[in-house]
Amino acid sequence: MERGSEPEEDAGAWPLRHLKSPVVRDPDFEARVRASFDKQLFMATLGARLEHIAPGEVRIAVSHRPDLTQQHGFLHAGAVTSVVDSACGYAALTLMEPGAAVLSVEFKVNLLAPAAGKEFIAIGKVVRAGRTITVVSGELVSLDDGRETVVAILQGTMMAVRDRAGLSD
Repeated sequence: MERGSEPEEDAGAWPLRHLKSPVVRDPDFEARVRASFDKQLFMATLGARLEHIAPGEVRIAVSHRPDLTQQHGFLHAGAVTSVVDSACGYAALTLMEPGAAVLSVEFKVNLLAPAAGKEFIAIGKVVRAGRTITVVSGELVSLDDGRETVVAILQGTMMAVRDRAGLSD
């Protein structure tokens, strides 16, 4: 597409690009992600729920609650960012070897629309997985009365941490 030109069709959200054939290094990745997620007290505080785990992709749902909103009643940007970051981190973890822990190294979030809606789905996908560094992308989608709206997108880098006391996922 040329600079400044518009896409020919508006299909809503741009599809997230991810690995075509992810290499799974841990056959028990799903159980590992679930066990790690269960230890995340902040996700429990948000009421976040694991909805989907596949090699290189994780989806986390969160419901609108008044105690998670900012002054205008929208889901707070801190909650938005936290859920998308976790979805991306766990997407990266699905492709890491047993014993590695995952930590966010950096990420950039663009807030595209107010986080209005009853339900939200954070989708994290691996763009490129290396031995230590994994590039991820994610988005938060608002679901409200059959309408889907992309609220936020994230581009980030996750790190596999090995052989550090107390760190494993």
